[in-house]
Amino acid sequence: MSHLDDPRVLFAAERTLLAWQRTSLTLMGFGFLIERFGLFVHFMRLQTLGDGGGTPSAVPHLIGIGFVLTGTVTAALSALQHRRLLRTLGPNEIPSRYWLSLAPVTTALTAVLGVVLAIYLLPTH
Repeated sequence: MSHLDDPRVLFAAERTLLAWQRTSLTLMGFGFLIERFGLFVHFMRLQTLGDGGGTPSAVPHLIGIGFVLTGTVTAALSALQHRRLLRTLGPNEIPSRYWLSLAPVTTALTAVLGVVLAIYLLPTH
């Protein structure tokens, strides 16, 4: 227990969790962009060169999925870490009738959607 008896501890923890959530969303979005841009470059090469072939490079595809999965893991671990921190807070540090689950649930949902995005990206190559 922290014994600080100050609700600002909880709010600081939530700001930290939300910063991690923004980080995880950024990683996922960047991964999606890398993956799709690799596909775009492949189709532009087909249009320009007309070589009619080849398969798209697996490198941007793998890097993109790697970023999406990194964002997913970041979201999941930050939600777990936040839950662990909540267990250390005393009753005076939590405002009455405050919903403690909103931020961790949203972050966990972000992690689940990251897994869905990674699965969506898998069969494209």
